[in-house]
Amino acid sequence: MTVRVVLADDQPLVRTALRMVIADAPDLEVVGEAGTGAEAVQLAENVHPDVVVMDIRMPGMDGIDATRLITAGTGGAHVIVLTTFDDDDHVYGALRAGASGFLVKDMALDDILAAIRVVAAGDALIAPSVTRRLIEEFAGRPASAPRHRPLDGITEREREVLTLVGHGRSNTEIAADLFISVATVKTYVTRLLAKLDARDRVQLVIIAYEAGLASPSR
Repeated sequence: MTVRVVLADDQPLVRTALRMVIADAPDLEVVGEAGTGAEAVQLAENVHPDVVVMDIRMPGMDGIDATRLITAGTGGAHVIVLTTFDDDDHVYGALRAGASGFLVKDMALDDILAAIRVVAAGDALIAPSVTRRLIEEFAGRPASAPRHRPLDGITEREREVLTLVGHGRSNTEIAADLFISVATVKTYVTRLLAKLDARDRVQLVIIAYEAGLASPSR
């Protein structure tokens, strides 16, 4: 099945580069391009893409508001935020708006293609190293301070797994940390998604942060 992709970025060169590399992938197809957030929302409604690759900083409606509208819609499109992380203060807000992951613009193009496939399949993409940077970036900011969300109904072992997910640990790393199998970790993650009503692993990271389980000092 071909994955239908919309590219939303106010830089034509970025869109051109992505379009060219996607054209060489037999399982991916660009079905639209947008230079603003509003155009991205309209395209998502009109062409029903599987994935929208979304820049954050665009004129008019930015990528965060566009992401919120697209993921709240009925089209079922997943959003990947594409940003220059080092100088962008809004990644956390984009993930809370419903993005299924994010990429940085200096990633290899092949990695971007792989990310599109992962998100189209219904999973989330958030690199462990970037997760740690996210937590560090927002931990000291009053506007993004953790709300210490209650975690009712989860076991102590599930709390341990959630803490490690919040610190950006992969399933393999969590298995090694807790001396359990990768399959068992996957089972715990699935249970956490259901119990915490989380859409994907990205939301689990956010929940861990808001519950005070993940911070630079822990």
